[in-house]
Amino acid sequence: MRDSILVTGGAGFLGSHLCERLLRDGHDVMCVDNYFSSSRSNIYHLLDNPHFEMVRHDLTVPFYAEVQAIYNLACPASPIHYQHDPVRTIKTNVQGAINMLGLAKRMKAKIFQASTSEVYGDPQIHPQHESYWGNVNPIGIRSCYDEGKRCAETLFFDYKRQYNIDIRVARIFNTYGPRMHKHDGRVVSNFILQALNNESITIYGDGQQTRSFCYVDDMVEAFVRFMNIKEDISGPINLGNPTEFTISELADKVVAMTGSRSKVIYKELPSDDPKQRQPDITQAKKSLDWKPTIELDEGLQKTITYFDQLLSNEMNSN
Repeated sequence: MRDSILVTGGAGFLGSHLCERLLRDGHDVMCVDNYFSSSRSNIYHLLDNPHFEMVRHDLTVPFYAEVQAIYNLACPASPIHYQHDPVRTIKTNVQGAINMLGLAKRMKAKIFQASTSEVYGDPQIHPQHESYWGNVNPIGIRSCYDEGKRCAETLFFDYKRQYNIDIRVARIFNTYGPRMHKHDGRVVSNFILQALNNESITIYGDGQQTRSFCYVDDMVEAFVRFMNIKEDISGPINLGNPTEFTISELADKVVAMTGSRSKVIYKELPSDDPKQRQPDITQAKKSLDWKPTIELDEGLQKTITYFDQLLSNEMNSN
């Protein structure tokens, strides 16, 4: 018998890939999204599947469905999107978590929370492990997202302690791949689009700040493993690629792989932008038997191909 699984934010970058994977694994999938920072085009190819259902809904309003499991991915995840409407962002993180936890409580469903490496803020330890409490500005321009996700984690663990809800909390580090939003302002999509258009590659700061980039297929594999383990492991668990690159190294790779004529220009680093971001994934290796398998060059090539085709299709439609 098929499990019914709810994916909130299912029309987003990560959510659409997760919906695909769950359908391949033989589940009935209900995708809930309000399209604030996602796109219906991400799930067009799934709409004819009889085991897939799309519901347009804002998670700040209660939602009711009969499901056995919930993946809560709903929230704009890039600074451009979550800073566009910060009040809505924190409402989605907090009220959305309350509504989904309430549904999980009623249905006795297992529930996964897509938390974030942003809970560590601008970290003072490196790499970041799950026992680190973070260094977060509670009143800055990124706080709607950072503190919203931190509050959501609090809610998840309080619901577990008070109501014995079966929870899974994952702290997601930088993830990239096909279906990233074209205008989300993230460094991978920014660099690729600038390079393909032979525009200047914009680096904020001196380019020596570091990030660790995980390809979307590896991340979705980790989600599914975390939800499927039989042990009572709630997390939080870091999910990401521990291989670290400077922003300048990423820019050089993208320019070389696209054959671009782009030159690098430097601009001021935004407020509260972290200098280092690298996950300690010891716990994921131990508990989930998981680690990333797709190297940056391979993942970048797939992502470049996606954006190249996207630009080509837009040009042909004009």
